[in-house]
Amino acid sequence: MKILLSNDDGYQAPGLEALAASLSEIADITVVAPAGDRSCASSSLSVRKSIEVRTTDKGVYYVDGTPGDCVHLAVNGMLDFMPDMVVTGINAGANLGDDVIYSGTVAAAIEGRHLGLPAIAASLVGQKLQHYVTAARVVKQMVLQLQTSPLPSDTLLNVNVPDIPYENLKGVQITRCGARHASQQIIAQSASGDDPRVFQIGPSGKSADNGSGTDFAAVASGRVSVTPLQIDMTRYTQVPEISQWAQSLVLK
Repeated sequence: MKILLSNDDGYQAPGLEALAASLSEIADITVVAPAGDRSCASSSLSVRKSIEVRTTDKGVYYVDGTPGDCVHLAVNGMLDFMPDMVVTGINAGANLGDDVIYSGTVAAAIEGRHLGLPAIAASLVGQKLQHYVTAARVVKQMVLQLQTSPLPSDTLLNVNVPDIPYENLKGVQITRCGARHASQQIIAQSASGDDPRVFQIGPSGKSADNGSGTDFAAVASGRVSVTPLQIDMTRYTQVPEISQWAQSLVLK
């Protein structure tokens, strides 16, 4: 089996190194990752500029682009083979609830799924982030399981692992995305009269919907959260209602 690895923390990130070490025990791996930190890049692609790709002496490709660029290039002709699966991470921090909208790690997995490959996005949830090996062992087991029980063609997995020793995990729970409160206020880095004014995006909001069955609750209880995600964003339950009021629209 050939697995493409990527992330949004950069090709030198400890989570990516732990993931590569673990999955290399069961598969041929190829790493194509951003040259630096591209967290919160979401599913952006660099369509209006040329993208430089360099290679380390260990055969790791690092890309002057987004996580989505990395997977898109690798699957669409940069490599001389087609990967069997895309695995992204291990992200340095949570990708819970609304995080999946912004996450470059999740976006890279989405790009892989969009291009027809099974995909897993993995993140380590905690403060000091010491136990990347725990998450790497979990992902390896999931990859082995998916070889005999493949995912539906429209599904990818978002995996969040508590930052604890492997033997302390309480199990695995299939979850839904919870939700966060709105992000905290932006941070002004210049005086109000300056031009240009300079701002920094504030920290993510704390959990809002973190009840039973959510990814937040699973991780808080010491369990691995596995959330099935789909690429199709259509709100099918609203189609009949929207169809009714749309009939009264007058296009001029």
